Amino acid sequence: MLFNSLEFLIFLPLCFILYWFVVNRSLKLQNVFILVASYVFYGWWDYRFLSLIALSTVVDYFIGDLLSKQDSTSSRKRLLLASLFVNLGVLGFFKYYNFFVDSWIKAWSELGIEMQGSTLNIILPVGISFYTFQTLSYTIDIYRKKLEPSNSLVNFAAYVAFFPQLVAGPIERATNLLPQFSRKRNFTFEQGKSGLYLIIWGLFKKVVIADNCAFFVNQIFNNHTAYSAGELWIGALLFAFQIYGDFSGYSDIAIGTARLFGFDLMTNFKFPYFSKNIGDFWRRWHISLSTWFRDYVYIPLGGSKGSVWKQVRNVCIIFIVSGFWHGANWTFIVWGAFHALLFIPLLLIKRNRSDVNTTRISLLDVGRIFITFVLVTIGWIYFRADSLTIANEYIMSLVGSDLFEARLFIKTNKNLLLFAISLFSILCMLLFEIRAYVKARAEVQLNMLSGVFILLCIFLMGAFKDPSQFIYFQF
Repeated sequence: MLFNSLEFLIFLPLCFILYWFVVNRSLKLQNVFILVASYVFYGWWDYRFLSLIALSTVVDYFIGDLLSKQDSTSSRKRLLLASLFVNLGVLGFFKYYNFFVDSWIKAWSELGIEMQGSTLNIILPVGISFYTFQTLSYTIDIYRKKLEPSNSLVNFAAYVAFFPQLVAGPIERATNLLPQFSRKRNFTFEQGKSGLYLIIWGLFKKVVIADNCAFFVNQIFNNHTAYSAGELWIGALLFAFQIYGDFSGYSDIAIGTARLFGFDLMTNFKFPYFSKNIGDFWRRWHISLSTWFRDYVYIPLGGSKGSVWKQVRNVCIIFIVSGFWHGANWTFIVWGAFHALLFIPLLLIKRNRSDVNTTRISLLDVGRIFITFVLVTIGWIYFRADSLTIANEYIMSLVGSDLFEARLFIKTNKNLLLFAISLFSILCMLLFEIRAYVKARAEVQLNMLSGVFILLCIFLMGAFKDPSQFIYFQF
């Protein structure tokens, strides 16, 4: 079920009314209701894959319980390995099986040896990477003795399947979200208003910014050789705002929806395009994933301790694995490696932790923000392209004598109107975010006047024909 669909427009108010006015007398009943609603929400796409969520839930619930009862280090390690094997095994099969088979065949063919192999027509379950990492955080934290296991299968199942953030995050840690299912929840007007404004803001970023930008992005990336250098640059820039509007828009709607039901989810974006370097960017972009890799992969590898070689190795591993998490394509791996190459110089000169929690912007900082944004945008080309060949050709074509030609955007009245809408909505978003950034806020805060303005923009400029899927659903 899409957040920007008519079904969700009916589903959300109905769940809200039942949750607060029908099952509100019992916390257990509320949790059961959330679990059922979450399974309906996910099953609306394809009910068959509910079995995968159920499998992950049951396996990790009982492994977590067994971990708490074991004192033997070897037994605890075997239990943790069992959790890793089941969760990563299911994820690896559905997401990476065909990738490894194809890569194996192509590798041998480069050596002149023809290998035979068969791929499968595998449907990638929506959100599998998100809820897999969420359940893994539960067993790993119990193994590390940072978390007590849940004593309620219903509460744990509701935590795993919690519908606002089930299919595209934020990736919630059990230490943050799971205890909220054991506490009595009371609805407050302020929390409800804040949640509603976040939903409106997220819809604006999705249907006005992302979906209108997608009209041009799809044309340009699907036939990049037909466009000038200027149009290719604009296509790359529009994709940078498309993916930000799409993904951060989803996170805003998820966080806002959770607040309507009395839950607090972690902030997933902190105005990443105002970053002053790549290190700063990754502290602001997809925070739930970057901190997950930091805590469960990077630090166990040694983090920033040890020799320079080990630090560089750890950085390369974490960025490449992060790229591979996004999809079974070499473009994502190169995208991750590209960011590793940008990050390593900061590590070597010990500037990777600079600009932490700073909002003051000097003239020099404006230049640094611009350079960082351009580098991130170039990286997005690998993220968006269907193959490395296309991505490399696209980047090589960014420089040419036709740099100032951009006929596509004025070719028809429709193109001109959509381009104007895209630019206007991006400008509005940046103005709201600059205000929040200067005030050191983690999110844009609307009031009644600005909320009405954003709603008007959604209804007047939103792309509602054939509601598009969120980009991160494929991951």
